[in-house]
Amino acid sequence: MIHHVEINVSNLESSIEFWEWLLTELGYSEYQRWPKGVSWKFGEAYIVFVQADQSYLDVPYHRKRVGLNHIAFHASTRDQLDKLYTNLVSRGVRILYKDKHPYAGGPDYYALYFEDPDRIKVEIVAPLQEKSGGVIEWLL
Repeated sequence: MIHHVEINVSNLESSIEFWEWLLTELGYSEYQRWPKGVSWKFGEAYIVFVQADQSYLDVPYHRKRVGLNHIAFHASTRDQLDKLYTNLVSRGVRILYKDKHPYAGGPDYYALYFEDPDRIKVEIVAPLQEKSGGVIEWLL
């Protein structure tokens, strides 16, 4: 199990504005906050965002360089994922693979892809198939 993930960001305030609502929607709670960082926790794992020092802002993040490619989260239902999609669009967030949404990962993979303020790719994955009453059937 992951203990925590720490991500340096170019603008902490923009990152807080973006991530706070998203992580809250996914069930995370604010865990720690200090002048140069913030974290949200779910269970025992947490995600941390820290303001990068000015001297390291000259080369912006790009997911195809060495390092983090993307971060993926579970949605509890397809309905939750669809609501997140609507909210992201209304906020002007860049949706990736919009022409293939929600099946950009394939016909049996219901997911949403977008970018945070630093263009870090974020993925939300919903259960494969839901039956009435909220029971989930996993397709192999």
